[in-house]
Amino acid sequence: MSMTTSARTTQTPVPPTTPGDPTVARLAALTDLVTPYAIRAAATLGLADLIAEGITTADALAERTRSDADALRRLMDHLAASGLLEEPDPGCYAITDLGRVLRDDHPARTRAWLDLDGGMGRSDLALSGLLTTIRTGEPAYPDRFGASFWEDLAANPTRAASFDTLMETHLANVEAAADSYDWSSAGHVVDVGGGSGKLLTRILNANRELRGTLVELPGTAENARRQLADASLTDRCTVVPGTFFDPLPSGADAYVLSFVLHDWNDRRAAQIFDRCAAAAAPHGHVVVIERLREEGMKQPWATAMDLRMLLTVGGRERTLDDFRALAATVNLTLNTAVQTPTGASVLTFATNQPPGDR
Repeated sequence: MSMTTSARTTQTPVPPTTPGDPTVARLAALTDLVTPYAIRAAATLGLADLIAEGITTADALAERTRSDADALRRLMDHLAASGLLEEPDPGCYAITDLGRVLRDDHPARTRAWLDLDGGMGRSDLALSGLLTTIRTGEPAYPDRFGASFWEDLAANPTRAASFDTLMETHLANVEAAADSYDWSSAGHVVDVGGGSGKLLTRILNANRELRGTLVELPGTAENARRQLADASLTDRCTVVPGTFFDPLPSGADAYVLSFVLHDWNDRRAAQIFDRCAAAAAPHGHVVVIERLREEGMKQPWATAMDLRMLLTVGGRERTLDDFRALAATVNLTLNTAVQTPTGASVLTFATNQPPGDR
């Protein structure tokens, strides 16, 4: 190896630091990729739970996780340096308060969100294609995995189940949204893309005269059918396998789109709106539940999610005016907008066309 080659291979791959320059140090922290992926690797391997069980050495942990012992030791050393682990005795690791957040039983379900084999954690791997997305405006996920996000989920039942389970962690949003709208005037509600049925169950339990229909992809629809049966709601609720883009069950009073539209670009979102409007009974409504971006403000959660939605599925986060304009393209008018205690908003849109004109 030549001296030139050696010099090149020993350069540290982080921005140079200037003593006393906090801006460079902050940029270095913001651009670090090793630590975020080290934490995701630990979550995927379930290290926090194994250490809590008393398996504390790299060799023993490598055997349980079918990993390379030397590589795993290096990972754990970095996690210790980052504050998720500590090493009370040489070669023996313990979890810190920060590391305990990666336990499988933690209420935040952080481990499941970060699991690189799971439905959501896998999408983190597509972030490496962000530059391609910025240049093309198209999702990078298909380039990374050879299929769209939804096709990829459908091809792997285990991954799809993990995604459905994580979506249920938004129960507080679901409950708040269900409680923030007066469903009593609607005789029949159709939950379009209703997942496992948590929202519809909440609505039907609170309104005993109401009937419901849930529309979902076949695998999730079957799960929803079981959960609605467990809630003793099959006499008032039916489950219909299908997509947002198929003709929807017609004649209902309210069509609910709960955290659906941000998964789609404007053209496809307008098509979903249009399907709901076309199916609605005279004087029917489309009820949208989403977390809104604030007009003119750069909110970190919104800008990060906006990029993630674009990169993964081609979707976007929207402001109230964005939703108003999108609905107007299919002749829907915004009637009400109510923010729930959890930060999500419930938007109600009225159909403007007589049924014969649709």
